[in-house]
Amino acid sequence: MSHLLEAVSEKDHRTGNLQAKVTVVEYGDYECPHCGAAHPVVQALLKRYGDRICFAFRNFPLTEVHPHAAHAAEAAEFAGRHGKFWEMHDTIFEHQSHLGDAALASYAKHVGLRDSELLESLAAGDDRARVSHDFSTGVRSGVNGTPTFFINGARHDEAPTFEDLAEAIEHALGRD
Repeated sequence: MSHLLEAVSEKDHRTGNLQAKVTVVEYGDYECPHCGAAHPVVQALLKRYGDRICFAFRNFPLTEVHPHAAHAAEAAEFAGRHGKFWEMHDTIFEHQSHLGDAALASYAKHVGLRDSELLESLAAGDDRARVSHDFSTGVRSGVNGTPTFFINGARHDEAPTFEDLAEAIEHALGRD
């Protein structure tokens, strides 16, 4: 069965060059240890490829096994509405073992946001729809675990190691 990845747009949290020849999309879960292990890999790829790639992160919280994943994703989205998505994204991954609401509020404060506003937003579910939208696009694209990477719309089924992802990016750049 063929799955179609929703195109990356201005609605996505992305870094790099939106016009780049290569687009890497990660569906991730902030509480997933495999996503935590992939985070420094992605940072190294961004450092190596810079504006030659576009990287987008989409939320795919596996709430049945990761009870804090949904609120962590909502906290990142809250930060995104205030222009601080990547700062919060990185902070959450750096403190992945502490994702309760009080910890998320302290991370919001750390990145320059009001902790009380984050807690109010989580309670109200202000960003729940955005997280659910990302999750739905992942399901439609065949995502069934995290992290799942796509390179130029094609699912990357190899291990999310620096070497394997770099090889796939190089291939997409036309440097076989």
